[in-house]
Amino acid sequence: MHVVVTGSSGRLGRSVCAGLAASGHRVIGVDRAPAGLDGVDERALDLRDEPATARLLAETRPDAVVHLAGIAVPFSAPERDILVTNTTLAHTVLAGAAAAGVGRVLAASSPTVIGYGAPGWHAASVPLDEAHPVAPANAYALSKVVIEETVRMFARTAAGAYGFFRPCYVISPEEWAGAPTQQGHTIAERLADPALAAVSLFNYLDARDAAGFVDAWLAAPADVVDGEGFFVGAADALATRPVADLWRDVAPGLGEGADALGGTSPVFSIDKAARLLGWRPERDWRSELAAAAPEVSPAAALAAATDLTTLQTESSPA
Repeated sequence: MHVVVTGSSGRLGRSVCAGLAASGHRVIGVDRAPAGLDGVDERALDLRDEPATARLLAETRPDAVVHLAGIAVPFSAPERDILVTNTTLAHTVLAGAAAAGVGRVLAASSPTVIGYGAPGWHAASVPLDEAHPVAPANAYALSKVVIEETVRMFARTAAGAYGFFRPCYVISPEEWAGAPTQQGHTIAERLADPALAAVSLFNYLDARDAAGFVDAWLAAPADVVDGEGFFVGAADALATRPVADLWRDVAPGLGEGADALGGTSPVFSIDKAARLLGWRPERDWRSELAAAAPEVSPAAALAAATDLTTLQTESSPA
């Protein structure tokens, strides 16, 4: 397929472009500044320019558009700027794709739409799946709810297939080797201190597995994906201990339903993507840490977590 990927220079976009190109797709990457991606035709464009965006899509006539562009981190800009930027970009890209007759359009949403992290939040059910109610608690999450509804509007009114996915906490390949994640901590630090990963309910996703999901979505029958949304994450939790052992201390909003999350079970279900698209992630934190940074092996991370737990227990008041 001929695929346009917006936000191609970002943490997620780089891996999605590389993965799609490696799978044989012809990829045009669109961002304000190119990232030097091998095998990708990169175009510099500010997607806030509606005529220029429409012109690019009309001229290139892609088979599909994957919309990843936007402000990617909550509270990284003023709330109004996040809301206006993300929703405007989504509508501009989707409207341009509809006008150009693009057959497939997939937009990135976020697990944050369900509202975890807000005071008083409680999970309606565990594991969390696509049927869970949305309850955005900040402008970033609200922008993603609007994007999902924008997708559904075009699914009802435009030709072709429109869908969205909610990628979990994205980890790029260099972050397995020790580069800071989007919150500034390394993977080893997030594993050593469960409270750091609890902020995102221990969810994560290797960016290369996101590319695999996009490829599977593009190959699926149109009637299977049109108007649909998917959680996309790893098949385990970003934790050295079962979530069932951790939630009371660091993620009480999950409630007693999380007692069922033993072993390596994740909080977020990816069963829908597996059932409808045949997609499952290929990577997990244990294998990727061992491969990318042997000096920060899973065993070392587990030892660090054990040491930290012991220290916290010994220093706690009686």
